[in-house]
Amino acid sequence: MKRGTLLVVSGFSGAGKGTVLSKVLEKRTDLYYSVSFTTRAPRTGEQDGVNYHFVTREAFQERIDRGEFLEYAEYVGNFYGTSMAVIREKLDQGVDVILEIESQGAAKVRQKMPEAVSLFLVPPSFEELSRRLHGRGTDSEEVIQRRLATARKEAKELEHYDYIVINDTIENAVGEILAILVAEGCRKERRLELFKGV
Repeated sequence: MKRGTLLVVSGFSGAGKGTVLSKVLEKRTDLYYSVSFTTRAPRTGEQDGVNYHFVTREAFQERIDRGEFLEYAEYVGNFYGTSMAVIREKLDQGVDVILEIESQGAAKVRQKMPEAVSLFLVPPSFEELSRRLHGRGTDSEEVIQRRLATARKEAKELEHYDYIVINDTIENAVGEILAILVAEGCRKERRLELFKGV
């Protein structure tokens, strides 16, 4: 049986990751979206176990101590982490997994699982990123400025990703991500298995 592809998706805060990935999952219902653990408070409309597993800092630390995370990182004052057991189980079943994490976490995943495919979602410009963050109306100006400063630092990490997807329109970004998944599934490393022993 073919092993699933682990697609690591990062992007600037405000680049539209949530919107784009929800459309990808509508079109590819066979994908598994890895739900991360976080210590941040839920935003309006977010559900525990769907968007994130929302936990206390103490509960998060207990999971770290037990070695349960594939990766974890602190981002804008909150912790985020990925369950290793769930990811491995899905990949072994031949299921493609989407893991949405920030660049620190993505670097850790690439170290532990070098076969992971990584992409970074960006807006068409930095000005557009600022406009989107202000347009969300969910953060104070201080938080927005922190997110923009973080994005400038993250931009230096772009060269470490396999793909860069520009979210100029949701349809274009979704199309590119779906094309990446198809291309990665066709890699010879994944298909030579079919002809072993022929």
